[in-house]
Amino acid sequence: MAQSPRAVMMVSPDHFRYNHETAYSNAFQKDSLLCEGQHVHEKAITEFNNLVNLLRGHGIQVFVFPSPKGKETPDAVFPNNWVSFHEDGKVILYPMLTPNRRLERRIEIIEELKKSFFVSDIIDLTAEEKNGRILEGTGSIVFDRQNMMAYANTSARTDKHLFYDVVESMGYEGIHFRATDENGKDIYHTNVIMTIGDGYAVVCKEAIHHDDAGEIINTLKSGALEVVEISFAQMNSFAGNMIELRNRSGEKFLLMSTQAFNSLSEEQKATLSRFGQLIHADISTIETIGGGSVRCMIAGIHLPRK
Repeated sequence: MAQSPRAVMMVSPDHFRYNHETAYSNAFQKDSLLCEGQHVHEKAITEFNNLVNLLRGHGIQVFVFPSPKGKETPDAVFPNNWVSFHEDGKVILYPMLTPNRRLERRIEIIEELKKSFFVSDIIDLTAEEKNGRILEGTGSIVFDRQNMMAYANTSARTDKHLFYDVVESMGYEGIHFRATDENGKDIYHTNVIMTIGDGYAVVCKEAIHHDDAGEIINTLKSGALEVVEISFAQMNSFAGNMIELRNRSGEKFLLMSTQAFNSLSEEQKATLSRFGQLIHADISTIETIGGGSVRCMIAGIHLPRK
C-alpha cells in the first residue's frame, strides 16, 4: 500500500487571517501587528497559488476548491483536519476543536470528487464534538500505510480513545504517545512531529517523552523505515510537516516549505533525496499566521479512480 497519493485536494485561503479561536492550542501561530491587515490575505493567496503551480508543474494532480462562501473560515487552507480519503473508498469526516473550524466541512467537495473517484462510504464522526471527543484528521493521525500503523500524540485536538476506535476499525495498529515543545506544552498535531514516506520517517525524537520515544523509533525501524531525526529547531521550522506525493508517472516527491528545506542539514537532504525529489515552496505567511505548513494544506486522495 503506497504512502503517497497521486492526487490531492486543497482549499484556497480566501478568508485567511490569524485565528484567535485556535491560538491557545497551537504555539506555532504567531500574531504580529506587522502581519495584520489586507496584505496578509494577499500574501497567503500568492503563496497558495505558487504552491499549487509547483505541484502541477511536477505533474501532481491538484483539485482546488474555494473557501466556503458566507462563512468566516480563516483556517480553511488546512483541509486535512476535517477529511481524509482512503484506498478502500472510505471518506472520514472528523470532529474539530473550535467552532469556526467546523464550518470548513463541506459535503459538496466530496460530491465533486466523486466524479473522478470511487467513494464506498462516508464515515461521519462529527457528532463526537458534542461529547468533547476531538480528532483532527491527518493532523492528529500520521498513517504508516505500508505497515498498517498509525501514530498520534496527546493534545486538546486528539482524543486518545477516539484515535484507537478509528484506526482499529480501519485495520491499523495504533500507537499513542506524549509529545511537548521546549516549554512543556503539548504539540497540537502529530503531523508537526513526524512524517512517514515509502521507506523512511522524519521524526522529532526530542519532542517525544522519554518513556515513549524508544517505542516509537523501534516501531518505525521494525517496519523497515529509515529514521531521520530532526531537532526542536527544525521541528519549529516545520521540517516534520512534510508530505510524500506521486505524479501521474509514479515519480515520488517530498514536499516541504522553504523554511523547512533551509533548516535541514546537507546530510539530511541527501538521505531524503534517495527516496524522492525534494521540492519546496515559500509559504512563510501561512506558516507564521496560520501555524501550519504544507502537510496541513494538503488532503491526499487515496481513493480508487473511476
